[in-house]
Amino acid sequence: MPDTGDHRVLVPVAVLRGEGVPTTIVDAFASIPVVLLGYHEVPEQTSPDQARDQYQRRAARELEERRSVFEAAGCPVTSRLVFTHDRFKTFERVAVEAECDAVLILNPAPVLERFLVAIRSDINVEYKARLVATVLDGTEIDVTLFHVVADERDRHRGDELLATTADALEDAGVDRDRISRSIVVDDSPTEAILEAANEHDAIVAGESRPSVRRYVLRDRAERIARRTADPVLVVRGEYLEPADEEKGDAVAE
Repeated sequence: MPDTGDHRVLVPVAVLRGEGVPTTIVDAFASIPVVLLGYHEVPEQTSPDQARDQYQRRAARELEERRSVFEAAGCPVTSRLVFTHDRFKTFERVAVEAECDAVLILNPAPVLERFLVAIRSDINVEYKARLVATVLDGTEIDVTLFHVVADERDRHRGDELLATTADALEDAGVDRDRISRSIVVDDSPTEAILEAANEHDAIVAGESRPSVRRYVLRDRAERIARRTADPVLVVRGEYLEPADEEKGDAVAE
């Protein structure tokens, strides 16, 4: 059984836009420490400090309501409130500061029965497997390991990669009969992931290199999150580097 205390997930919520956390998400993540990030993205012409002065009381009240849902489910949860010009930049910064292993980009999740886990390379496979196993623990969620190759000649390498990942998942406590594998040939990995997501309830994606702040939330994950109706769990690299201080946020801890 995975040690849920080894992981922490950042869950950003647009509190002033009425965004809530689906019950299915709360149930799936109830045993994992969660950092609930209430945020409000403001226009460039409005300073975050000004927005904080105007909306902080209401935003804090909305954030507390969402935090209480996690607490009622027995989830170890802390919360932060920010006003920002760039939500994805803020997600990245807070994930590093709070030492979160992953960031969950919310979308509606009426059911959670099958995760699509996009595997790009063999970097941090065991780390990603442990995190996915932690989420799956205590649920009946199945997982599809998914890899995209650019050429049919690369399929064998992809088979080996997914076999290694499946072994890591099993070692982390996931029953083999809950794991399936899929390889597709496509020159656009993002499009292939989005197409496969149509048959799944949530997407798990990850950084391709450890110890490098690649702003993954502002490239592939952002594109996927904007174009899918599924929640997207972005798994960060195993080694979290301190972020440069982002300018322009107004923080209400």
